[in-house]
Amino acid sequence: MGVNWEKIDILGHGRYSVFRYRSRPQIKVKDMVVKSQKRTEEEWRQLLTPEQFQVARKKGTEMPFTGLYWNNHEHGVYQCACCGSDLFNSDTKFDSGTGWASFWAPIDEKNIKTQTDNSMFMRRTEIMCKTCDAHLGHIFDDGPKPTGLRYCVNSASLKFSKSK
Repeated sequence: MGVNWEKIDILGHGRYSVFRYRSRPQIKVKDMVVKSQKRTEEEWRQLLTPEQFQVARKKGTEMPFTGLYWNNHEHGVYQCACCGSDLFNSDTKFDSGTGWASFWAPIDEKNIKTQTDNSMFMRRTEIMCKTCDAHLGHIFDDGPKPTGLRYCVNSASLKFSKSK
């Protein structure tokens, strides 16, 4: 298997194994803001880490409790890992207990777009960066007040800019 997969022996005898995506303790976000958002798949592959590419460009999902930002409590702004658009403020982040970074509102709804996602045998609302179409995660209606919404976001789709 490739370097991003690991074999897990689920019974300890070597007979029953599964493969899962190996999470890394930290995502190496390349320090750049992409100017042009019209990129080929190969250009995105070169600009992003393999995990960022899989999640943001191929609509993947991180394993819960493995992302860089699910437990981040610093103050700042969460930006799109692909284009640098400001998406969420730490003031709207909350602990949802799900293992993904969760927010009750975006910085500006104009920076986010949604579409229906019927994958995984369920109907959900996908959230994406409006600037570059990066997959961010999904939105649910079980969040806290004042919106009642939970923007459930993959850390691989984000980069964090700490407040000074």
